[in-house]
Amino acid sequence: MVKILNSKEIAPQVCMMEIETPEIAKKALPGQFIIIRIDEKGERIPLTITDFNREEGTLLIIFQTVGKTTYQLSKLTAGDFLADVVGPLGKPSHIEKLGKVVCVGGGIGAAPVYPIARALHEVGNYVITINGARTEDLLILEEELEEVSDEFHLTTDDGTKGRCGFVTDVLKELLDGGDIDLVIAIGPAIMMKCVCQTTEPYKVKTVVSLNSIMVDGTGMCGACRVEVEGNTKFCCADGPEFDGHKVNFDLLMARQRMYLEQEKQAMDEYKKSNN
Repeated sequence: MVKILNSKEIAPQVCMMEIETPEIAKKALPGQFIIIRIDEKGERIPLTITDFNREEGTLLIIFQTVGKTTYQLSKLTAGDFLADVVGPLGKPSHIEKLGKVVCVGGGIGAAPVYPIARALHEVGNYVITINGARTEDLLILEEELEEVSDEFHLTTDDGTKGRCGFVTDVLKELLDGGDIDLVIAIGPAIMMKCVCQTTEPYKVKTVVSLNSIMVDGTGMCGACRVEVEGNTKFCCADGPEFDGHKVNFDLLMARQRMYLEQEKQAMDEYKKSNN
């Protein structure tokens, strides 16, 4: 059993939760994730680690309520328990001093971007962060990201805060200025695809963190398979980070839509039984 220490909504349908997991916190690194199960009959869902405190033995996770399990998770409060938490899983981000690095977070993707940007900044990189969302209410971790960045840009699709437009608008201007050594993008698949299409003509290496459907998190079930440079890879064991210019994003997005009907049915049944 894993104790929930704190839980709060930080944006519409977006929750931040702190959990007590000393062994995982001791080993967690930027870019990795955990798999949680709320109760003995619950499904297993992957959640990226937003932060960790090795001294206090805690993890911070941020998640969006997009289905039955995340909706159920959002209703838990401090003092409640999770049946189990497994991790850290996945290969950690490769952190080294490269020069000028652009970190792009789209919506909830700002959560996994934060520990990566911080680690890159700590080893001496010049970190430029672009934090984007559809509207102001959906922006998260603004202060935290700005604190670990040498340059910080905000964008909203509707112009309610920061620059009106997409993260790729700012990214293209930065690329036109030259001297960008690496781009890291995390967010909706369509956003990551657009970022990769933007950087490809400039031949700037672009790393993305893929959010495919996942079950066991150890490479045994094959549910999280993605196509990278024509080969099948598993997000949990081979990733979650990959060279974005080699990812088949169209296939990734098609697989993400496979169970929409079943997910809606599960949500409807859960809400009906809990009314």
